[in-house]
Amino acid sequence: MVLQATVALLNIGARRLGLLGGPEGAAGQPSPERDLEQVRDAIDAVRGLMGVVERRAPQEARPLREALSQLQMAYAREAQAAAPAQGQAAGQPPAGGQAQPGAAPSAGGPQGTPAGQPAAGKPGPGPAESSGRLWVPGR
Repeated sequence: MVLQATVALLNIGARRLGLLGGPEGAAGQPSPERDLEQVRDAIDAVRGLMGVVERRAPQEARPLREALSQLQMAYAREAQAAAPAQGQAAGQPPAGGQAQPGAAPSAGGPQGTPAGQPAAGKPGPGPAESSGRLWVPGR
């Protein structure tokens, strides 16, 4: 029962994120079922069930953890991409007070990079990693 619920939550999360094709969505188009809040809830629910899965079916835990990790990474990318779009639509600057592309930075870091921002070509931590809820090897 717990395994079925965990797999169902992972599948629903992937579908709500647009990772699984559906009959309504055309290839390359965002899914009409897309809902980042439901994806976040599915991730939290699976994380809560993983202790039971590890205790009751340890052989199944690894593939489920890998699927959860992939869903978390995809969610982090989508949430990060959606945050600036939502802020601009509401007339607000992007989350985190980051400067708009092309805007002059107020406090420059090395080589004109805004303070707290990664240098060009070096990605910074995403929202999940910054929150401390995502484990990253070596950090």
